[in-house]
Amino acid sequence: MKATINGTIVAEAPAADVISIEGNSYFPPGSLADGVLAESATPYTCPWKGPAQYWDLHAGPDTVADGAWSYPVLKGSAVERVGRDFAGYVAFDTKAVTVSE
Repeated sequence: MKATINGTIVAEAPAADVISIEGNSYFPPGSLADGVLAESATPYTCPWKGPAQYWDLHAGPDTVADGAWSYPVLKGSAVERVGRDFAGYVAFDTKAVTVSE
């Protein structure tokens, strides 16, 4: 699977490694292109996943504020609910990022 911004690949991984949660595709950390994420100060805590880390995305000339997020430390119940540990996996704002197979 690929995540792209205006044709620039920001993440790419085999479909079996990408986890779908609530309509979002979570890519493993090692699948991200170098230099595409910059930490954002935007706070958010999901009631069932835990505290989120938002990221600004940089792809060529394009920057998308808060265009990605991850959960560095998951609640134990989140892993049970999803059936896999997805700590650190990154999902993207599909208004700005195209996710395709």
